[in-house]
Amino acid sequence: MTLLAMMTWLEHRPFAISIAESTWLFPIIETVHVLALTIVVGSVAMMDLRLLGVGRNDRAASEVIASTLPWAWSSFVVAVTAGSLLFSSKAATYYVNLPFRIKVACLALAGVNMLIFHLVTARGMAAWDRGTPPPAARRAAALSLTLWIVIVATGRWIGFT
Repeated sequence: MTLLAMMTWLEHRPFAISIAESTWLFPIIETVHVLALTIVVGSVAMMDLRLLGVGRNDRAASEVIASTLPWAWSSFVVAVTAGSLLFSSKAATYYVNLPFRIKVACLALAGVNMLIFHLVTARGMAAWDRGTPPPAARRAAALSLTLWIVIVATGRWIGFT
């Protein structure tokens, strides 16, 4: 079975048909998705701006990360759940949609960027926690902000293509 055939199968599941055919279900799920994504992007931006030396320099980077990461992760789970439900309603259409593919690729890159930051760059955080982060941390933050801007822009673009 091809991926496109799997997408067609998915969009013909009863729950996906209900979402696609309902007057209110799709907009409600989309609202939840957008609100959760707003919290994700806001949380990530606070962390990234601190690493770039722009936001909350009076607090240690580790404090900013520790206080915002739970918000980012919990809202990310809600956004992915709602986004998956939205995707299921038109899976075959979205699967071949260029903005959707760009969004998913950028989400994957953002995940890899975050993983590298936490496993490599943040290991030496004790040395720069209250000062200026090293270039690697600033690059990770700049890349993260860029990726999340593209994720939001392509997410919005999906509805117009």
